[in-house]
Amino acid sequence: MFSFFKKKKKQSFIDEVQVDMHSHLLPSIDDGAKDVEHSLELIRKISSLGYQKLIITPHIMQDSYPNTQEIIYDKLQKMQTVLHENEIEIVIEAAAEHYLDEAFLENLEEDRVLPLAKEYLLFETSYISKPLNLEELIYEISVKGHKPIFAHPERYRYIKDLESEYKALKDLGVYFQVNINSLNGYYGKEAQKKAQFLLEKGYIDFLGSDTHHHRHLENLEKVLFDMDLWHKIKARNKILNKTLL
Repeated sequence: MFSFFKKKKKQSFIDEVQVDMHSHLLPSIDDGAKDVEHSLELIRKISSLGYQKLIITPHIMQDSYPNTQEIIYDKLQKMQTVLHENEIEIVIEAAAEHYLDEAFLENLEEDRVLPLAKEYLLFETSYISKPLNLEELIYEISVKGHKPIFAHPERYRYIKDLESEYKALKDLGVYFQVNINSLNGYYGKEAQKKAQFLLEKGYIDFLGSDTHHHRHLENLEKVLFDMDLWHKIKARNKILNKTLL
């Protein structure tokens, strides 16, 4: 089913990215991997693509996935043991994808957030409605010493004026993490158009797989081996994934 079980000699832009810093691969913790076996299967397959490290980012969302540092780190430790037992040699770490809901600010103030590499904080919002206090929350993230990363900014339908709205976020010091699968239209034409806009403007800072299930990996392989696309990305953007090694 997955052709990347075999070693590929064909060049992939994974050689330049090396770290996947957005995925949902810890078992039974959010809308990603359903159990340990599913998690193991997905990690084995994404590892075969050539990633050196996975920073797994479960949702922290008050109403749907009220995860905590303790819950996430416990799942991480158990999964590290499973990978060792199955001789899968890939580094896995954990952070979180923080939903900007009513509980977020309290978690931030009480240091209950999970940053990437101890400095970046990955956040998301509703796909439909922009939070009224988005700019304030971004400011508070920065005040706490974190660098804010906006998860998949190409997927938010409330962003209409691409030039002004994306620039306003950049002016606030926000880093942008684009989903690799958005670049070939996996999430639809609107997300692809926005991802292309971000690419052309040089606004992409991080690339993530946002892997939840097998279909994401099937599509991911197609994009990773599109070296023409990678050359376009690299010509206009400074991709920071390798700094997370």
